[in-house]
Amino acid sequence: MAGQKGRDVLIRISDGAGEFETLAGIRTTRFELSASRVDATSADSAAAWRELMTAAGTKSARISGAGVFKDAASDLRMRSVFFGAETPDWQFVVPDFGTLEGPFMISALSWSGRHDGEAEFAVTLESAGQVTFAAA
Repeated sequence: MAGQKGRDVLIRISDGAGEFETLAGIRTTRFELSASRVDATSADSAAAWRELMTAAGTKSARISGAGVFKDAASDLRMRSVFFGAETPDWQFVVPDFGTLEGPFMISALSWSGRHDGEAEFAVTLESAGQVTFAAA
């Protein structure tokens, strides 16, 4: 697979009617998928090797990003979701790879800016239900 442009990664939020809108110009993005394990090792485990239970434990996703809002309405939407502790559906699109989609809660939101630059934000989203993946 050839290299991909980081600027083509999208973070989108549901409008509640089945459509998704891009909230911001994301300059840096990080996707983390994790799965906890359940140790099933016992005295009967072969040669005392650890055994893990298949399909046990929990899965989670964490998405973090930083960038600039595209407009005041985008900034308002993000703040409303955070302060309302909402868990709307989000889409995270990585061209030529696929799309993660599911309910997420904003666990961290911050703003910053330099005197000679634009205001920026940073956000961390944590999965709040089943996340699906569709390959590109």
